Amino acid sequence: MKFEILITTLALTSTALFAQTVEVKDAWVRASVQGQMASGAFMKLKSKDGAQLVSVSTPVAGIAEVHEMKMEGDVMKMRAVPALDLPAGTTVELKPGGYHVMLMDLKTTLKKDSTVPLTLVFKDAKGVQSTLTVKAPVSAMPMAHGQ
Repeated sequence: MKFEILITTLALTSTALFAQTVEVKDAWVRASVQGQMASGAFMKLKSKDGAQLVSVSTPVAGIAEVHEMKMEGDVMKMRAVPALDLPAGTTVELKPGGYHVMLMDLKTTLKKDSTVPLTLVFKDAKGVQSTLTVKAPVSAMPMAHGQ
């Protein structure tokens, strides 16, 4: 019995330590209007040792996926990506027109000056997963640096 408790404690500690190696800055969610079914979430991610963002969830949307927007010829295309690489020591920006979190099947209107909880799931090079929850402010425009 004591052995099982120790393993659980160690597992929780290692997960907490790993989550702290991924830094999230300038997170924000685009405001929506009544009846709008989708929006986007944006942020800067920096992993100390390298990782992948493998999933996102939030109680305000039925579906949350990491998407990529890019030009293919003369057409801007958007697609879901199974994982987003976070190279060690490099800031990866999720922004309008690039990588972003797509929030679909919205369950409520996202009102300016409210916050949205986003649970980010990361995987390290050894395959160990961890979660980090951020409360992202809702804004009509990108958040100014440091807000």
